[in-house]
Amino acid sequence: MKYIFKDYEYYLVKERGLSENTISNYLRDVSHYLEFLDKYHKINNPNKLTKKGLNNYLSNIRKKYSSASYARKLTAIKSFYKFLHLENEIDVDDAKTIEAPKTKTKLPVVLTVEEVNKLFNTIDNNTPLGFRNIALLEFIYGSGLRVSELLNIKLKDLHLSESYIIVTGKGDKERIVPISQSAVSSCRKYLNFGREKLLKKRSDFLFLNNNGSQLSRQGFHKILKGLAKEADIKNNISAHTLRHSFATHLLENGMDLRTLQILLGHEDISTTQIYTHISNKRLSEVFEKTHPRAQKEGE
Repeated sequence: MKYIFKDYEYYLVKERGLSENTISNYLRDVSHYLEFLDKYHKINNPNKLTKKGLNNYLSNIRKKYSSASYARKLTAIKSFYKFLHLENEIDVDDAKTIEAPKTKTKLPVVLTVEEVNKLFNTIDNNTPLGFRNIALLEFIYGSGLRVSELLNIKLKDLHLSESYIIVTGKGDKERIVPISQSAVSSCRKYLNFGREKLLKKRSDFLFLNNNGSQLSRQGFHKILKGLAKEADIKNNISAHTLRHSFATHLLENGMDLRTLQILLGHEDISTTQIYTHISNKRLSEVFEKTHPRAQKEGE
């Protein structure tokens, strides 16, 4: 099925516009499925696909993987079958009606406003790296960027006079993101007093490492871990923690879900709705701690 597999990859890239990471996962999961069919059912052509082969494979991986991993693999297979049906390679989409298992939604870690301020306050704002680190935090927390969006910002994407930047999100989709005056100020300071001192050779990327090259995900993770340790933040935080915190703090201060969806670059509002759960959870915690009638007997 090599020719079909190549066509499927083209479909994911050009027609679905999925991110590189998602495409890589889909191709790996579908490839594993096709290997299973070839090995145990001698099926190597789309028109020979059977419901029995599909069910056997799903039964096999259901025993080996967690519900979340199984659901991810099933999503890839359902996507593959949908593609085959669209291309008239199969008459019936046997995967269409198979339901994914319900997985428990794990609420992400969210920092308090005080903890975010602690992160900022630990940065030495009189060094080139300090200017860079403040600008990094202002952009990722102040505008809720994904770490890939943050680190791929180029100089041409900056529109500081108009207080916005252009970022490239999932599926190479560009969007305009507003930035605060604090972020504008921090970025100007970094450009004037930080970036030029870090720059060793020409680079179009905004955020540079010690060697003057584009700052990597690993590099940003190391910076964030160091700041969190200095700020005495106990939670195990990541770049996504700051994005989650951005979204949660905006909701808590009255932003509507639709506007937040646009800011975060979510295609589906259901993805954004997780932040209402976080806000409700935090609201309950505050209520339990502060309302006199919410205290348990004996406390």
